[in-house]
Amino acid sequence: MRIALENLTKKFGNVVGVDDITLDIQDGEFVAFLGPSGCGKTTTLLMVAGIYRPTAGVIRFGERVVNQVAPKDRHIGMVFQSYALYPHMTVFGNISYPLKLQKVPKQEQIARVQAVADKMGIGDLLDRRPGQLSGGQQQRVALGRALVKEPDVLLFDEPLSNLDARLRLVMRAEIKHLQKELGITSIYVTHDQVEAMTMADRIAVMQKGRLQAFDTPDDLYDRPKTQFIAGFVGNPPMNFVDVEIEQAGGEIFACNEALRIALPGERGARAAAHRGPVVLGIRPEDITVHADGDVQGRVFVVEPLGRDDLLDVALGGATRVHVLADPQRKVRAGDAVALRLNTEKVQLFDGESERSLLWV
Repeated sequence: MRIALENLTKKFGNVVGVDDITLDIQDGEFVAFLGPSGCGKTTTLLMVAGIYRPTAGVIRFGERVVNQVAPKDRHIGMVFQSYALYPHMTVFGNISYPLKLQKVPKQEQIARVQAVADKMGIGDLLDRRPGQLSGGQQQRVALGRALVKEPDVLLFDEPLSNLDARLRLVMRAEIKHLQKELGITSIYVTHDQVEAMTMADRIAVMQKGRLQAFDTPDDLYDRPKTQFIAGFVGNPPMNFVDVEIEQAGGEIFACNEALRIALPGERGARAAAHRGPVVLGIRPEDITVHADGDVQGRVFVVEPLGRDDLLDVALGGATRVHVLADPQRKVRAGDAVALRLNTEKVQLFDGESERSLLWV
């Protein structure tokens, strides 16, 4: 089912929850709505579900405008953060409940519930009640209840937030595999950029009710169109440094009191053409501790992450950056280090509008 949102707006009195969002979700696509709390992602999802009615704009399922269509008639399945299971019902009762409302014959209910439960790996738990299940099993019941309706659209509202880290990893893979196997158009709301990056075909990044970008995970990571996207997508987050642009000896440099970096090719040309303040962005994995590094600093804090050490390095003045380093280097707090920046990975932003100078 193709879903189109056209100039979608939702106001709560004088408060704008969603502001003029337009995007097109293709049939069978898995799309994540990503952003911090209060950015409007759940409000948008609830308008797609029919729980909220838009203040303005249009929602289309295929060619059909569904603004006035009741939630029960939109043929959607929804999975909530809280699971929303009925504690007095068995697993069978919870999964079959939507079929009961649709007056599906009992034998067909039994067959469809068993098929979905087997697919979710809970086929032997149908006689249990939610209180007798683990968090992961309850999540599978909630997902099974959404799937048993054989919906055209699946909606997820932060469904993994209540699970521990290891179980979230397992459920991410299971949901993604199941969605691809069934080919159901899906919208997944999350504030966790790792979930969005690993699961979604495309990600709608939202901030303060507005759509910042609608791109693939790779494009958001490598070619962020705004400073907000660059800082929100990626873990550890991107470093940002205020710089001035200088030209000398036929080269273009990004400079401040702590560093002087030659900008290559198109990056240098875009920086030189810009008039106004510039913010340089670079990810921690694109900075290395190197004996021949041309940026000097002193390690403020070392955070062991297992595979890497995350270094907080003071370069001078107010400039500090995070660097991912090999633990075998045995870098310690207080050590003087030389850093090398991968200038081919440097991002540049307008210091006022926060728009990218590279990906316009």
